[in-house]
Amino acid sequence: MRKTLPSRVTVYEVGPRDGLQNEPTSVPTAAKVQFVNLLAAAGLPIVEVTSFVRPGSIPQLADAEDVLAQIDRAGETRFTALVPNQRGLDRAALGQLDGIALFTAASETFSRRNTNAGISETFERFEPVVRGATERGLWIRGYVSTAFGCPYEGDVAVEAVVRVSRYLVELGAEQVVVSDTIGVATPRQVMSVVDAVSMEIEPARIALHFHDTRGTALANVLAGLMLGISTFDSSAGGLGGCPYAPGAAGNVATEDLIYMLNGMDIESGVSLDRVVAASRFLSTVTGRMPSSRYYTAVSG
Repeated sequence: MRKTLPSRVTVYEVGPRDGLQNEPTSVPTAAKVQFVNLLAAAGLPIVEVTSFVRPGSIPQLADAEDVLAQIDRAGETRFTALVPNQRGLDRAALGQLDGIALFTAASETFSRRNTNAGISETFERFEPVVRGATERGLWIRGYVSTAFGCPYEGDVAVEAVVRVSRYLVELGAEQVVVSDTIGVATPRQVMSVVDAVSMEIEPARIALHFHDTRGTALANVLAGLMLGISTFDSSAGGLGGCPYAPGAAGNVATEDLIYMLNGMDIESGVSLDRVVAASRFLSTVTGRMPSSRYYTAVSG
C-alpha cells in the first residue's frame, strides 16, 4: 500500500450521462446543455456529456446529438460520450467529441442484461468502434462494470475483473475504469481488486467509479488514493443509478469528493462553489434535492 497520496487528482464528471440516464423527470435538451456548460465553467477537466445508445433504450438521452452540438467549447474542458457500438459511433461522429467510453462488465449476466450481449460479444462490437475512434484521433476509456459485485450473480471474481481490464487495454483503451456499479464495495475490497488490476495495468491508466448505495463511496476513494490512483468518476449533486442495477444509488457526489480533496490538500482545479451552482440549477429543473451531503450542508 502506498503512503504518499497523489498531489493532484483528475475528477471525471459523469453527471450528464450516468447521472441523468436514471433520472425519472424528463430533462429538456436546453437544460442539459446548460448543466454541461455550468460543469465546464466549474473547471471540471472532463465531462461525459451523453450516451449514444439506441434512443429507445434510454429515452432520457435520446437527444445526444442535439446536446453535443449545442454545448459551449470555449474552455479547456474535454467532452466524451458513451459509444456502445458502430452505430453509436456513426451518430457521435456528427458532433465534436474529444473521447469515447466503452462499456462492458466483469459479470456475464449483467453484460447480457445491460447490452444484450455476453462479454466476449461486447468486445467483438468494440473492435470497429476502436478502429473508427482511433482514426478520428479520439481518446478511449473502457468501463469494467460490476467489478465489486453484481445484482444478478452476487460476488464477482477478482480474476474476471483483471481479465476484462486487460482485454480493454489490448483492444486500445487508454484508461480502464474499475466500477462499483451497485455500490457494494468496501475499502478492503477496493485494495484487493485494484492491487490485482495494477499487476497488469499501471495505476496511471486506472480510474475508479463508485456509487454511494451503502455510504462507502468516499471511503473507497480514499482507499484508491492510498494505492496511487489519481482519476475518479463523480456526479454533480450525487445524481445517478443504473436502469439495469436495481437499488443502485447515485455516484459519489462531485461536491463531496471535491470537499474531501480540498481538505486533504489534493489539487483538482475544480471550483466547489461552481459545482454547487450546477447542481442547484439542475435541481430547479428536476424539482428534486441533490443527494450530495455537502450540497445539503451549505444549502440549509
